[in-house]
Amino acid sequence: YCPASLLHPLLPLWLLLLSPPAPLTSVPRQYMVLVPYLIHTDSQEKVCIQLTHLNESVSLSATVEDLWGNSSLIDDVVSEKDVFTCIPFSPRLPLPFVFLTVTVKGATLQFSSRKLLAVQNSESLVFIQTDKPIYKPGQTVLFRIVALDEEFRPVNEMVSMILDPKKNRLYQWTNAELEMGFIQLFFNLTSEPIQGTYTVVAQKASGKKVQQSFSVEEYVLPKFEVTVKMPKVISILDEELKVTVCGLYTFGKPVPGLVNFRVCRNYERAAISCYGEESRAVCEEFSGQVNIYGCISEVVKTKLFQLKRGGYENKLHVEAKIKEEDTGVELTGTSFSEITTTISRVIFELSDTYYKRGIPFFGQNTKALILGHEFLSPVWPPLFEDLCMYFLLFQAVHKTNIFCYDRSWVVPSYGERYLQLKRFYSPSNSFIKIEPKSKPLSCGSTTEIWVHYILTPAAIGEQKKITFYYLVMAKGNIKQGGTHVLDLDQESDNGVFSLQLSVQADIAPVAQVLVYTTVASKEVIADSAKFYTELCFNNKVDLSFSPSEGLPSSDAHLQFRASPNSLCAVRAVDKSVLLMKPEADLSPTSVYDLLPVKEFHGYVYDSNVPLEESQWNCVTVEPIVRDGITYVPVMGVNEEDTYSILKRDADIGLACLELSIVDFFFISPYSGIPTETVFEQLSTPEEVTETVRKYFPETWIWSLVPVSFEGKADLEVTIPDTITEWKANAFCTSADTGFGLSPTVSLRAFQPFFVELTMPYSVVRGESFMLKATVFNYLPACIRVSVTLAQSPHFLATLVEKEEESHCLCENVRKTVAWLVTPKSLGQVELSVTTEALQNQQPCGNYIVETPEKGRRDTVIRQLLVEVRALWEGRTEPLAYTVVPLDGLPVKEEFSLLLPENVVQDSGRAYFSVLGDIMGTAMQNLHQLLQMPFGCGEQNMVLFAPNIYVLDYLNKTGQLSEEIKSKATGYLVSGYQRQLNYKHQDGSYSTFGQRYGQPGNTWLTAFVLKSFAQARHHIFIEEKHIQDALHWLSYKQKENGCFQSSGTLLNNAMKGGVDNEATLTAYITIALLEIPLPVTVCVCILPWASCAVSVTSVLTRICYRLKK
Repeated sequence: YCPASLLHPLLPLWLLLLSPPAPLTSVPRQYMVLVPYLIHTDSQEKVCIQLTHLNESVSLSATVEDLWGNSSLIDDVVSEKDVFTCIPFSPRLPLPFVFLTVTVKGATLQFSSRKLLAVQNSESLVFIQTDKPIYKPGQTVLFRIVALDEEFRPVNEMVSMILDPKKNRLYQWTNAELEMGFIQLFFNLTSEPIQGTYTVVAQKASGKKVQQSFSVEEYVLPKFEVTVKMPKVISILDEELKVTVCGLYTFGKPVPGLVNFRVCRNYERAAISCYGEESRAVCEEFSGQVNIYGCISEVVKTKLFQLKRGGYENKLHVEAKIKEEDTGVELTGTSFSEITTTISRVIFELSDTYYKRGIPFFGQNTKALILGHEFLSPVWPPLFEDLCMYFLLFQAVHKTNIFCYDRSWVVPSYGERYLQLKRFYSPSNSFIKIEPKSKPLSCGSTTEIWVHYILTPAAIGEQKKITFYYLVMAKGNIKQGGTHVLDLDQESDNGVFSLQLSVQADIAPVAQVLVYTTVASKEVIADSAKFYTELCFNNKVDLSFSPSEGLPSSDAHLQFRASPNSLCAVRAVDKSVLLMKPEADLSPTSVYDLLPVKEFHGYVYDSNVPLEESQWNCVTVEPIVRDGITYVPVMGVNEEDTYSILKRDADIGLACLELSIVDFFFISPYSGIPTETVFEQLSTPEEVTETVRKYFPETWIWSLVPVSFEGKADLEVTIPDTITEWKANAFCTSADTGFGLSPTVSLRAFQPFFVELTMPYSVVRGESFMLKATVFNYLPACIRVSVTLAQSPHFLATLVEKEEESHCLCENVRKTVAWLVTPKSLGQVELSVTTEALQNQQPCGNYIVETPEKGRRDTVIRQLLVEVRALWEGRTEPLAYTVVPLDGLPVKEEFSLLLPENVVQDSGRAYFSVLGDIMGTAMQNLHQLLQMPFGCGEQNMVLFAPNIYVLDYLNKTGQLSEEIKSKATGYLVSGYQRQLNYKHQDGSYSTFGQRYGQPGNTWLTAFVLKSFAQARHHIFIEEKHIQDALHWLSYKQKENGCFQSSGTLLNNAMKGGVDNEATLTAYITIALLEIPLPVTVCVCILPWASCAVSVTSVLTRICYRLKK
């Protein structure tokens, strides 16, 4: 006879089918149990039970057994003839395995089965969002931590920390509580942080860690973007390559300027040491001015790059630079094309790996991809009616390949593909086939799944009604289930029916569908298919700006649409920031990638645990020889069957048939919200004649927005003063619908007439730099403008070119004015440039000059950091204290302050205070202690330590207010962060840190150790830094117990009386006792040691504990 064939891998389920003994004249009673093979703690799992052809009432029970007892899933009496039900359950404890037992009892029948299920702990899905990917020194890092379960519902857990580029733990939040599944935190960078990559680390309840990185650098944001457009792939037969380079400002207008770009093909092995750059690559250069659209295009001849030669990388690299007209600002863009030898590819679309006789085959077309073109060719017969082959082999060839045996050359390759179709075996020649779909299913819709079937009399016998059962799995769980009844009195035993599949977020990203039926011949007829869906969430979030374009300082609305009572977190950032350092977008793909299971592809939990019986003891496959003829009862090599669909192909498994009982088969897989940031808002008058722009944030919006019970929210915002495009997105969480994510939306802040400044990040006082002001005119008319730089005592400015009263600007024209500026003051210096459209009748060539009614004057105020090329040093002069009498009479005192001869001009500063209590000085100067500019580890610690003493004093005297506590702890955090700059790898500290080659200083290390140990009662101090210093000091102790001095200090006066080995030993001993030390190793100062003679008698015989 000629058997048929079916299926395609899918669901990881346990399946159980038992047929208790029944009279030969009746349809056998059967039941089947389906449950995910791998189940998760703290998740809603389902077990589906099917009972068929019952002729009496039975009791049905299902229990889950673990080490702590049994948990009943169902215990019910079933009176119906046929039952199909899915029961939810969840493992109680995180155990590696549990047992599932199903029992059916009746008057005349009784059967049960007990099987092992693998259990895995559920993991929360955690991601971290920072407000931007890069920060300047002194800025505040804003970040959010979001925790969801595998159904994208909010969960509350987490511990987070911040690590610097040296992996020092700068801060840790131990009591951070998530609300609605996320928390919003911040961290202040010091004005002199270590530059590099920092990391935010979040630790889950399971102990696993998630991290998000950001950079700290000194930078100037780019004003425009350089893009390079070229084919992603070219072949070795291509003779030309078109390259287009474009420059666009962040506000969308083209950039005028000169373009230079290089096209290079790198050698596989460069010999730079011998021949320099010429041995790195073969290159060709191009240059030219951009057109009115800000672009330039060139057709590059590929002959120079010898695409058919070996010894080169299979890429053409392009590096393009655009130098902005007048300002000279140059930015770079890059791209590349892959070089391929593949001229064409052949693809079999929607192709199964088996065929079933009488069922339509859905491998519909052969697709040939030839140099970017597609050619479709139908090659399949619609049905395989009378084929008895064990397998079929198809071959599709586009063109015969040529061969070249010279390793220095490569040859083109043409598409060729083979497809082997295995026969699907069914003992009754009955089949089911789920029709595939080529496109992803749309969320929020209901789609029809078409199921083809053939049922032969050998399978169904006298049955008049056939029930088809279907299950839908996603993310490793059963999501949907149901039945379809086929009435053979009215319908054919060979046909097609449809199932309605509701496409929602719960079955994304892949819906794995199983359709099966059990027939009178005790055969399971089944098929499975995968349907990919759009990536979506149950919480539908929409975000929009109204209006989508506005003037700087004007009002706008950010409108939200989400599930009722959601809490939304929104971020809006300058596009320039994303150009400076691109980041991976928060998108549906990035969130779905957090899922531990998207679909089952097969699963091996533990090779030492037998989760099922061997499949090979089913039916013998040895050949039978009779009368000299060899018979092969089962052909197991090149044909498929239902067992292979359900189990061996790793997705659904069916155990062997044995007489009247079909045993278990399983589908086995292989394998607290802070206060919102308030920004200054500038009001917009009705008639805008002048704009003053001074608010230029990099992050505009970082807010939490509650959504009303109507599912709406409206956030009123004021557009910042930056002429740019703002990129905004939001995510929302809800207790009912879970997580949702909006698409990224944009708002363009723009005005047709404005001025922009080009200046560096910082300059050195006394050195001149070029300040350039560029006036842009996008008005549909010619205007005459003046450009002026406001004078200031803090700098000296001189025009570079001859001063002109006005400049003529027509539509889409710009003018740049430059000054040579020499700063005279330190710190932040304000630069204010104003441009004004003049009431001037002088024409612009042949064009009449017009004056705009609005926006006639634009002023930009920017801050420039002026630094000094020197080291900051602080001194405290001992001055006499003066008592002011109570009679109100003034008291006059004069003090002489002497500055060093080599002091930098104007850098001297003096501070004094008049206070009425002994602790007043320390409290009054808290702000100055950690914010005075300085540059070494000595001064930092001298300013760090008093904050600890002030906090302790006020706390013990009951005077510590929340305001003072917040201020002081903030300074401690800043000082702690700064001091780590001066730590050596061996755990010691020095004045300028390891990079200057100084050894660690013994006294400073002990001072840091003592101060950090005291400060950890107020702020987070990583224990590693205390232990590292302790360990280093232990190696500085001599055999007699004295401590040797190491390293130098710039200001020896800060050591007080510690000026020899004895006093140093006493100081370190006191520091060690104040930590306090762990009770471990005991190391003593020997009484006869030289240092012990000068130390007090208390220290003579002291035995202190020191961790070696």
